[in-house]
Amino acid sequence: MYRHLGKNRTLKHNIKIAVILSFVAGIVNIVGFLSIHQLTTNVTGHFALFINDIANFKIWEGTVYLLYIFFFILGSFTSSFFIEKYKSRKTNILPVLVLFEAALLVIVTFLFYKINNNHFIAGILLFAMGFQNSYVSKISNTLVRTTHLTGLFTDLGIDLSHLFFAEHIQNRPKLLASIKLRIYIILFFFLGGFSGGFFYSELKLGINTLILAASILTISAFFDSLKYRYIKYSRK
Repeated sequence: MYRHLGKNRTLKHNIKIAVILSFVAGIVNIVGFLSIHQLTTNVTGHFALFINDIANFKIWEGTVYLLYIFFFILGSFTSSFFIEKYKSRKTNILPVLVLFEAALLVIVTFLFYKINNNHFIAGILLFAMGFQNSYVSKISNTLVRTTHLTGLFTDLGIDLSHLFFAEHIQNRPKLLASIKLRIYIILFFFLGGFSGGFFYSELKLGINTLILAASILTISAFFDSLKYRYIKYSRK
């Protein structure tokens, strides 16, 4: 699932990566909100707060939200940069990017206990989510986005409406595949948020819940690598 790019990816590949990464994003979203009271998987709310503060001449407060947006963009840029740099080489950079994101979540967990700066913690989490959203979007030709749901619900509504019109009948298999993929992303983002909230509050793991998200990413990367090696070996 981390070995194919663009047109070489199937619906099965996209669903697998969507399930894992949207689940992780759901965990990060709820843990960020519960621990530092900030949304860390998208920048829509931060942009609104930035505009509000600037309009009320609260320049410094507004700058903080602008930095949040910058960190998300920086994460997206970094991920895309490395994919472009290595896509023509034999080295598969995608599992490395997944492990890098996992490392970021672990680093955030330890920094939370060492420093008293929620803005810095939020910045790293936003970087990680921008990083994730960029690489999954890029390798899937923008079919998979996992860190926020506004666009997903919009696209799902559009796809569902097309089912009622005859001119879309020829594209029905592709349309149904798109609907299926979007439902998986939404469902597992919700399940990730629910699980993250349960581990954070009910099991008293707190910020350590991010270790769970990092473990999921790490296991998925190693499992995908082992599966690839097995298939490659069996074809010899």
